[in-house]
Amino acid sequence: MINKRGFTTTILHSDRLKKPEHGSLHKPVHTSVTYGFDDVQDLVDIFQNKKSGFAYSRQGNPTVAALEHKVTQMENGLASVAFSTGMAAISATIMALIKKTDHVIASSYLFGNTRSVFQTFIDMGLDITFVDATSVKNVQNELRGNTRLIFVETIANPATQIADLENIGELCTQNGIIYMVDNTMTSPRLFNPVNVKASLVINSLTKYIGGHGDALGGSVTDTGLYDWQNFPNIFDGFKNQVDAKVLGITQIRKKGLRDSGGTLSPEAAHTISVGSETLALRMERISNNALALASYLQTHPGINKVFYPGLTNHPQHALASKLFLQYGGLMSIELNDRIDCFAFLNKLKLVVKSSNLGDTRTLAIPVAHTIFNELGVVKRSEMGISDGMIRLSIGIEDIEDLIEDFKIALEL
Repeated sequence: MINKRGFTTTILHSDRLKKPEHGSLHKPVHTSVTYGFDDVQDLVDIFQNKKSGFAYSRQGNPTVAALEHKVTQMENGLASVAFSTGMAAISATIMALIKKTDHVIASSYLFGNTRSVFQTFIDMGLDITFVDATSVKNVQNELRGNTRLIFVETIANPATQIADLENIGELCTQNGIIYMVDNTMTSPRLFNPVNVKASLVINSLTKYIGGHGDALGGSVTDTGLYDWQNFPNIFDGFKNQVDAKVLGITQIRKKGLRDSGGTLSPEAAHTISVGSETLALRMERISNNALALASYLQTHPGINKVFYPGLTNHPQHALASKLFLQYGGLMSIELNDRIDCFAFLNKLKLVVKSSNLGDTRTLAIPVAHTIFNELGVVKRSEMGISDGMIRLSIGIEDIEDLIEDFKIALEL
């Protein structure tokens, strides 16, 4: 668990306090794929989970392990496993824990790629029900005796719906269900899902944690709240090898990371780790910019609607204010019908037309034509996504310059 020091102090000195080689302030980049041992028993003990260490970098590397420790501190959790991307973290975790006979409940507002991989799991025979997770009643109505996992996001991408996080957490706790929360859009700086009784926390390290659009990565963190001893899908071979509290994260590393091969490179881990040191500073600036820009855009005649939890007219504004330190950098806008979506985007000079999120630069993308194009018109309509919706990821630019860029681009 995280210590009594502040968030930034803890992350900034995380590597150094673990005494890395040669007095380095950061854990060095270890590029070795394999590791040699003087005593073969040490190698065997690592394979059999009897001791910690590294045997083959597909499932563990010293540089990646340092980042995993840092993410665990950020999330106030028990342990983490890093992956090559956030999508790898999600798909490998489901693959490691869920069987074909199980039932999963997921938010109907999931990010397009997450929805896509869940549909792939459905096509393979897994039973997944999508519900409006902004109310726990919708989730409760779909519970079955074989419901093993509930998956939600803190803030939905792109229309910013916020799940009924606390009440769903209580529901999962009462029924012994794994509660898996994707924290990417809030980041560990603005919210820790452990506070709403989440079992597992997903982060796309590519986004706010890395923060500079220069490295892909993902992670899953075990909060330590779920009782894995009573989970029926734990591999028998692990039960007598590891402590009961880490059965879940061990299975995710062994059956998820190792078997899927979604390994994070040490170079990317180092880049993300260094980028994470300024997470709190960036999130404050990003959130302040986003609120100021949202406030400006909601009064502009060229904008039909602004989707941002920081606005008082957002359906879950009160919930966001209660749970989150700030409202984050994800925002979407719906243009007036008189404004051509592509023409508007092309008039923006500072804002980058890009598909990423969580960069230091402000990014924009037309939602229906790109990241949600595969879902089709009907599904997009159900999710509140119009052809004129543009998703924005707000950066750290000077707010006066950002507002001016939008002002000029919106001139009718």
